[in-house]
Amino acid sequence: MKKSKKLSTLASTAICGNDISSSVLYVSALAIAFAGQYAWITLLIVSLVLFLFRKIYGEVVGALPLNGGAYNALLNTTSKSVASFAATLTLLSYMATAVISANEAIHYLHHLIPAIPIIISSIILLIFFTLLTIGGVSESAKVAIGIFLFHLTSFAILSAFITFYLFNNGISIFIENWHLPVTGGSISNAIFLGFAASMLGVSGFESSANFVEEQQRSVFPKTLKNMWIIVSIINPLAALFALSLFAMPLLQSEAYQNTLLIEMASHVGGNWLAIIIAIDAFLVLSGAVLTSFVGVSGLLERMALDRILPQFFLKKNKKGSSYRITIVFLLLTISVLLITNGNVKLLAGVYTISFLSVMALFGIGNILLKVKRHRLPRPEKASWFAIITAITAVIIALIGNLIMQPKAGVPSNLSVFLEYFIPAIILIIIMLNRTILLKFLLKLIHSVFDPFRRFVLNTDKKIISIIDDINSQEFVYFTKNDDVETLNKVMLYIKNNEHTKKIKIVTATKHGFEVPAQFKNDIDVVDREYPEIKIELIELNEDFTPELIHKLSKDWDIPINFMFIGSPGNSFPYKIEELGGVRLII
Repeated sequence: MKKSKKLSTLASTAICGNDISSSVLYVSALAIAFAGQYAWITLLIVSLVLFLFRKIYGEVVGALPLNGGAYNALLNTTSKSVASFAATLTLLSYMATAVISANEAIHYLHHLIPAIPIIISSIILLIFFTLLTIGGVSESAKVAIGIFLFHLTSFAILSAFITFYLFNNGISIFIENWHLPVTGGSISNAIFLGFAASMLGVSGFESSANFVEEQQRSVFPKTLKNMWIIVSIINPLAALFALSLFAMPLLQSEAYQNTLLIEMASHVGGNWLAIIIAIDAFLVLSGAVLTSFVGVSGLLERMALDRILPQFFLKKNKKGSSYRITIVFLLLTISVLLITNGNVKLLAGVYTISFLSVMALFGIGNILLKVKRHRLPRPEKASWFAIITAITAVIIALIGNLIMQPKAGVPSNLSVFLEYFIPAIILIIIMLNRTILLKFLLKLIHSVFDPFRRFVLNTDKKIISIIDDINSQEFVYFTKNDDVETLNKVMLYIKNNEHTKKIKIVTATKHGFEVPAQFKNDIDVVDREYPEIKIELIELNEDFTPELIHKLSKDWDIPINFMFIGSPGNSFPYKIEELGGVRLII
């Protein structure tokens, strides 16, 4: 197997940066919808929270440089059950990110090419990034770098045009918006709801921790720093630009909420700039799909190594990629896309609650690491104040998203989240306890089928006993001096017609009659010819009479079957009925 090349700072930043930087396409509009003119402030608060998480992630991953993110942190400080809970949330977050990003990317492409089918194109995009991920993380990184640089360049061009436009036209619209009545009734409530919505703009920050083993030494903390810088600049800046270009009612309309950056580009640069931003939106959202595939591969591979998931997932190709994990994740995302029938905005609840819960759990993992594994060396440490503040901020954002009132006809975030979380966590619980469940199943099977098994065994023994009784019955053949041909006829008759496996050959030797040596040799020949039948030669110093037959029958406690070879002639001194049972061998 070919050893994959470790990722550089640019490559690692690009893979997870595409996810977090793609938030500029929606988070500014979302923050304005809830916080109005204070949206840029809420986005700066998010930047501050993310700054605190830099140290939190840096400490945990520095002490435990393994794939898995929050799962890895909790696995080394709590139990597999708790860690698996975090892993389930992370998996759901990646699933929702992949599906939503792919679908939104195709919507932007559909804006440019109206003829393309949304769902089919989304599936094709998911398949493309599946194949790219299977091709190896290095190859994926090259595509991610190209997308990342194009995205930053596009935003820089858009920013330059907006700055030039505002220089010539002033910021009167921003001032008008600033003096409008506060959205939500009060400044504090507006900032609270805006902050809760804006926290979605840092999705992707946790991804770097899920593929840290693929990164070069000391790259991980640099990726955190780079992502923090990017999100701290572009998201608040985009909100400020939007508030300076358009009146609040327009910004909070449905059309501008969905395609804010395109509307901004069209307003300051014309149609060509809007096309560039639409292309950029398609590419960077596609990059977020790639982030999900790379992150989930690192997470599930780690879970398989810890035997939570089957070892089936650990099979790698020549590029060092766990292709089975990628294919299973592809099937999961396609099934979710088809189940929602392309209305992937229903997954917002899954995406929101999962992502924010993972962030909170990572902070808790840092606390447990400090308490339980304080002797582990780590390159940096987060202060207790930073950890408590960061966790509190995430919990506030989580509460805000839970209490947000959904639009009419749309289910709440919590209800949608539970629809996906409950089946997922049940599956993980089954995998964690599969040996216990298998033992229970085995016990259940035994309790149901053991009575039948005992019945079968007892019946089997009884039948074998009956067969043995039948076969143990002996057959007596009286003879005086038969040759080997006659003896063979006797044996053939017994073999073909009788159940017995024993025969007594009896000869009466009274009055000086001696058994010839040839006769004994003939019996030996027949005995070798029929090894399945036991032959016993008995010589009696008696006269052959009916009385002898009846006496032997009584002594041996067996019915005596008198056998004729041929038919009894007139010279025979006794009547057949006087001799007992008769077998005629003709």
